[in-house]
Amino acid sequence: MTGFFTSIESTLPILFIIALGFYLRRAGWFADSFGGNISKLILNIALPAGIFVSILKYLTRDTLFSLSDGLAYFALATVLGYLVAFLMVKLLNVRRGRCGVFINVIVNANTIFIGLPLNVALFGELSMPYFLVCYVVNTLSTWTLGAWLIANDDPTVSADSQKRGFDWKKLLTPPIIGALLAFVFLLANVQVPSFLNSTLGYVGELVTPLALIYVGIVLSDAGLKSIHFDKDASAALIGRFVVMPAITVTLLLFSGGTLGTLPSIEAHTLIVQSAVPALAVLPILAHAANGDVEYATNVVTASTLLFVIIIPIVNSLLPLIA
Repeated sequence: MTGFFTSIESTLPILFIIALGFYLRRAGWFADSFGGNISKLILNIALPAGIFVSILKYLTRDTLFSLSDGLAYFALATVLGYLVAFLMVKLLNVRRGRCGVFINVIVNANTIFIGLPLNVALFGELSMPYFLVCYVVNTLSTWTLGAWLIANDDPTVSADSQKRGFDWKKLLTPPIIGALLAFVFLLANVQVPSFLNSTLGYVGELVTPLALIYVGIVLSDAGLKSIHFDKDASAALIGRFVVMPAITVTLLLFSGGTLGTLPSIEAHTLIVQSAVPALAVLPILAHAANGDVEYATNVVTASTLLFVIIIPIVNSLLPLIA
């Protein structure tokens, strides 16, 4: 029952903020241009600041190197997740404008806003070092290959022109630059002045609430009927809640012993984090790339709602694995 109530407690704030954006848009508080303005603010200012501060807050050089085994497991699971997601895109013939979002839903998760409080509630503070494994891999995956896949899935640009050359501007985005700078500071053991760290922290905290308000705005414009389970949405959600946990469990079970070489609490953390809902910023990224924003909003909202059911199931299965 702990997993059930924790999943509800982790999900309700997200749904309430989405509902707030929905209501305020319907009430006429937000102009038509407001969603686009939020998108620019998040991608170019708030996200880089938030990623920079979060990496330096949750990681140290010692923890980064000491958790190398868990990093290897979760990184391999992420790579395999990309391979499966690419295969699903081809088999299902997912159309352009959705492909990047589809792959990100399967592979990358909302680790900080949902994954962190969930992990602490289920396994306590002792699990924090192991949670950081998932956070590091997920952050690097999201803001390198994940973000590039969405940016490169612009349906207004011909596929042939995109194949002719690699656009480094799509890879070196502000969030990625923020992450790279953070790792430079981390590995060089450079201390950020407290006033600057606080400023960046405050700005970074805007990301999640603004992204969720944006989801509410898109839902308001599209109507609640836009939440549905078509072929592409259903497949992406199956990938997120079934395929990724299955890949993680398989790696742990068949790497030696019942759970490989990892402590059970670390293995359980990796499994739970592999089943966390999709990133709230996916509609923002889709908007910036002229992608299918309604599809991105649909899968983010649906994955958040389904999370209440999925995570108690995953938690109840953990004793059977270890």
